[in-house]
Amino acid sequence: MGFQHELIVVGTSWGGLRALEVLLSTLPAGFDWPIAVVQHRRPDSDDTLARVLQRHTTLRVREAEDKEPIVPGRVYIAPPDYHLLVDDKSVALSTDPPVRFSRPSIDVLFESAADSFQHRLIGIVLTGRNHDGAIGLSRIKQRGGLTIVQDPASAESPTMPEGAIERACVDRVLALDRIGPFLGQLRQR
Repeated sequence: MGFQHELIVVGTSWGGLRALEVLLSTLPAGFDWPIAVVQHRRPDSDDTLARVLQRHTTLRVREAEDKEPIVPGRVYIAPPDYHLLVDDKSVALSTDPPVRFSRPSIDVLFESAADSFQHRLIGIVLTGRNHDGAIGLSRIKQRGGLTIVQDPASAESPTMPEGAIERACVDRVLALDRIGPFLGQLRQR
C-alpha cells in the first residue's frame, strides 16, 4: 500500500500491564514510531505504570503532558483521570466527563488520533473487560488506518478484543507476542 505510519495508539484494561510489557519488549531494536497508550487505572494511581514499562523498552516512556509535541521514540501514557487526545502533532489532556465510566477513555484517544492522522495511524486493542476502544478502532478503520486486535485466546480478559472484532473491520488479529514483530516488519517497509 505504501503508507507511512506516523503514530500507534494502544488501548487496554484488565491485564494490560503484562500485555504492554510484552508488546514493548517484542518491538525490534531501533523501532522509533511514537506510541500513545491508554491503560484503564484508578484515578489516584501514581506514575508507577510508566516506570515499570520503561524497564521493557529502549523507547522513552512517560506520562503525557498537555500540548507536548509527538516525537519519534516516545511512549506517551495517559495520566490517571485524564483523557489523552491527539491534536495534529501534539498530545492533549482533558478532564471532560468519563466515557462509558472510563477516564482515560480508549475511544477518546482513538477517535481524536483517527481524525488527525487518518491513514498514517495504527490502532491496537489489547486485553480488557469492557468494550472501550471498539468505537474508536472502527473510526480508525473508516479513516484508512491499520487496525490490530490481540487474539482473544491470548488475552487475560477477552472481552475488549472480542468487542473490537465485532464492531470494527479489523485488519489483523494477532497473538500478543506477534504484535511487536509485526510492527517491526511494517517499520522496515
